[in-house]
Amino acid sequence: MTAPPLLWIVSFFPELNKNPVEGFSAGLIDDDDIYKWEVVIIGPQDTLFEGGFFKAYLTFPYDYPLRPPKMKFITEIWHPNVAKNGDVCISILHEPGEDKFGYEKPEERWLPIHTVETIMISVISMLADPNSDSPANVDAAKEWREDPNGEFKRKVARCVRKSQEMAFD
Repeated sequence: MTAPPLLWIVSFFPELNKNPVEGFSAGLIDDDDIYKWEVVIIGPQDTLFEGGFFKAYLTFPYDYPLRPPKMKFITEIWHPNVAKNGDVCISILHEPGEDKFGYEKPEERWLPIHTVETIMISVISMLADPNSDSPANVDAAKEWREDPNGEFKRKVARCVRKSQEMAFD
């Protein structure tokens, strides 16, 4: 018998192929491991990330959908909500329940109804509209708040260029 979490994850593939969502592509890293996905997010138009191709891994826990997957950018990215090691920090990927710091409402955190599509749409939205009030990268948040068109913009542009070079190698 196939485990229920496995069925949930397997069900995403036909839906994404039948109704692709603009702004990202997704697939398995290894055909033998349904829990580890590779996604490529295309930098959203009219943002500093436009033109970039940002690769990330989405790793589902074995008790998915009760717990959220983890997402980590493999392509270098400079963003307040992405830690320097690539870990994505947004509400939708935080464990369900109460926020011990009182910053997030329970309904903003992980819910079992979320899909790869809703996660990717949230991450694309995060790229377009950083949350510098609760940063994973304090340096990027400081630059975003104090001078978004200066050093922050320069670092993002470098990441976009590097992502393009990697995408076409």
